[in-house]
Amino acid sequence: MKHQSIILTAKEICIMSLMTALLLGGQYVLAWASGVEVVTVLLLSFSYVFGVKRGCTVATAFSLLRCFLFGFFPPVVLLYILYFNAFALFWGTVGKKLKRLPAVVFAAAVCTVCFTLLDDLIWPMFAGWNIAWAYFLTSLTVMLPHTLCTVATVTLFFRPLTKIFNSVAKNIVK
Repeated sequence: MKHQSIILTAKEICIMSLMTALLLGGQYVLAWASGVEVVTVLLLSFSYVFGVKRGCTVATAFSLLRCFLFGFFPPVVLLYILYFNAFALFWGTVGKKLKRLPAVVFAAAVCTVCFTLLDDLIWPMFAGWNIAWAYFLTSLTVMLPHTLCTVATVTLFFRPLTKIFNSVAKNIVK
């Protein structure tokens, strides 16, 4: 069994910092378009290549630092911390076993639906359960374009991104 160090190298910290900045920038630039995003394909590809430790580190940094851009709202912070760390965990372990693009796209679409459903559980815990059904119905209007965006971006960019990340990983990961 290969021993993985908990110590990160300067190169690893640099690539994780750049990835976090890319996620933040991508989300910020597309914030005006409801359901349109690049965070999914970027974090998916990054975690797929760089693994759980680096993927979860980036997911946590992204989840917390986005508060500086969009404000600190406890239900959103909780949603992002839980979802994106689970997402990075999935793609850094089980997701790595998916080699065919249709399987990757399908799993990414399921993850996107799970993001909305998790939000549908978390938000009413803070806002009151009396709004749960209305919140769920409203969320469907965002879930559909969000899922279609995921299907499109993962289909188009997963292979090129993993190729780029693999070439970077050769020089960074020991």
